[in-house]
This record gives sequence, structure tokens and C-alpha cells, in this order.
Amino acid sequence: MTCKQLGGACEKEFHADTFESMADQSKKHAMEMFQRGDKAHLDAMNKMQELMQTPDAMKEWFENKRKEFNSL
Repeated sequence: MTCKQLGGACEKEFHADTFESMADQSKKHAMEMFQRGDKAHLDAMNKMQELMQTPDAMKEWFENKRKEFNSL
């Protein structure tokens, strides 16, 4: 899956055997982009933070991404 597919801002690809491993890779990438001050990624992170304000919405988003991962 790509960063963008996981709520990010670019086409960097992540490869993993489990969704959890994919999520970990995505988080590490997000932290790198945060430290660099990458505006596109910071905007994407702000959108994710808004989603996190509603636990049910975040849970639904997470499960949809898991289903997408499993379908690939």
C-alpha cells in the first residue's frame, strides 16, 4: 500500500505481511516527514488528527484500511 492509501500524502510504497507491520512502517515514515516539516504530510496528519477526535470514525477508517490491505 502507499502512503496516500494509508491517509498520507505521497506514493511511497510499504510492503508487509501483516496490516500491523504496514501501519508501523507508515507511522515511521510519518514521523520522518514530520521531522522534515513536509507540508503535504503535515496537512495529512492534521486530517488524521481530526478523524481521531471521533473514536467510532477512527475505528471505521482503520477497519476499512485493514480490509483494503487484506484484499491486496
